[in-house]
Amino acid sequence: MLGGVAQAAPSSPVGSGNVTVADPSVPRPPGQPCVVQLFSDDTFNDFGTRPYSYAPPAGCGTHWAKVVLEADFSVTAGVQYDRTASIWLGGVNIYFGTTQEPGSSLAPSWHVERDLTDYSALFRNGGQGQAVIYNLVDSTYTGVIHGSARLLFYPASVVAPAPRVPDAVYSLGSDPVGNTVTLNNSSSLMAATLTLPRNVERAYLDVFTQSQSGDEFWYTCVPDQYAAETQECGGGNFREAEVSIDGQPAGVAPVYPWIYTGGIDLFIWKPTPGVQTLNFMPYRVDLTPFAGVLSSGSPHTVAVSVQGANSYFSAAAALLVYQDAHAKQVTGAVVSNTLVGQPPTPTIGSTLTQDASGNVTGAITTKLSRHFVIEGYANTSHGRVTTTVDQTVGFADTQTFDITATDFHQISDQLTTVQGVSRSRIGRFLSGEFEANFSYPLHVDYNQTNEPDGSYSILTSVKQGYDQHAGLSLGGFPLYSSDVHNQVAGSDTLLINSSFEITGHSGQQTTQDFAFKDSLGGCYSGSVSSANNLVTAYSTGKACPGGQNRVLWFAHPDGSPYLGDSLLPW
Repeated sequence: MLGGVAQAAPSSPVGSGNVTVADPSVPRPPGQPCVVQLFSDDTFNDFGTRPYSYAPPAGCGTHWAKVVLEADFSVTAGVQYDRTASIWLGGVNIYFGTTQEPGSSLAPSWHVERDLTDYSALFRNGGQGQAVIYNLVDSTYTGVIHGSARLLFYPASVVAPAPRVPDAVYSLGSDPVGNTVTLNNSSSLMAATLTLPRNVERAYLDVFTQSQSGDEFWYTCVPDQYAAETQECGGGNFREAEVSIDGQPAGVAPVYPWIYTGGIDLFIWKPTPGVQTLNFMPYRVDLTPFAGVLSSGSPHTVAVSVQGANSYFSAAAALLVYQDAHAKQVTGAVVSNTLVGQPPTPTIGSTLTQDASGNVTGAITTKLSRHFVIEGYANTSHGRVTTTVDQTVGFADTQTFDITATDFHQISDQLTTVQGVSRSRIGRFLSGEFEANFSYPLHVDYNQTNEPDGSYSILTSVKQGYDQHAGLSLGGFPLYSSDVHNQVAGSDTLLINSSFEITGHSGQQTTQDFAFKDSLGGCYSGSVSSANNLVTAYSTGKACPGGQNRVLWFAHPDGSPYLGDSLLPW
């Protein structure tokens, strides 16, 4: 990094089998950061947590231009599953992802970063934290995971002033140090009852919902009534996180179909894993229409559930609160909420048919689209602010089957979309407008051919994407917009014997393309290709003017969420 401009990798990874991604690093402001090491070369070889103590950086102030988490992980060569990895401080999640699977002679290592500037309030006081990677190590599963993490605090300056950030951060988890919450079914809740400051003027919820166990491949499942006929998991394939305040629907967080490095076909993801596999990004829900309610001084329960959860989802969430510095008491109310009365119940359709020989063909569709508007006001020191959150959330899934005695062919096509805008008004004056649109396309083509000797081959191709558009306007005038596009596509053929052991694979190839651009001239592009589990091509900047990446330090090229006026440094 130089002056907030992303630089090309110092050396080419072509020919390497180590983890290689096209994602950008977090852009940084100029100047030297203060560094706080959270833990160093911890070993994860059991089901214990790894605690650490945190103290704020000495002599670095309490308001920073940027705060960045950097973490480095590795796993020894051998056999090991992908594992869920998370880092916590004071109950709040500061990293969430999964690990790369090793090979018999490959010990992969990887680096992740997360922009935590919005969590600055968390870092102003000391506290206890822990890293969690539950990892079984025995004579069969031999891979030992190692990890280190540190926080980088970039001091504010005239060139890089500190943005306005939330005044408080609250976890929805029950562990005071921090851990995920298990949501087994649609009725399971991750909830916190909080008595918040009496002067809340804005509130947001960062939500992670990670599929586990029976839900790991939720995006291929079918409704229960078709499970036996299609030889697939039941429970359906609609998953969506529902946010509530005091039992009232307050927002929606779409579930991203992350695919882990042992998922579907483990060879597809070596050396390039799926979208965000190693480093999840949270989805941010705007709860500002409830600011007046949350300021009442009474306890309020903020909760998250996952509609359709079928054993199970691991969840984490953090409530980010802005306070009115010039008011001891903010009052207000929610005046309209059309999400109430719109249950997340999809429409199911089927064209499945079965002939006399038992061959099954046809498709199952699952669709849901909800448009809702939530409006509330808060009486603040700068007047009555009315905030309206207007969103349309869509889900469309088609599972197509062609099943015979010797072949099982399933194509999963899924698209989750969000079109949303949050508007704030003081009287008739439109004081702020923030637009956030998302698209999560997923295509999985799974084709299994059975041989007479009981062995079989599985040809799999996967394409998944993450697209985000964000835009900020003040007083009706556009100030900033940005677009993120991240796509991974891969394929491979697995060979499995009659004892269900993998005997080989062939034809592995994977590509990742990442692109970012914004209205201030920022641009990042990256691409990586592999074949036979080795990097064959790698480039950055080719799609940008002059063939160079240039990202301003306050931009969010990785797809991490924005927060109102912290989007820009003034």
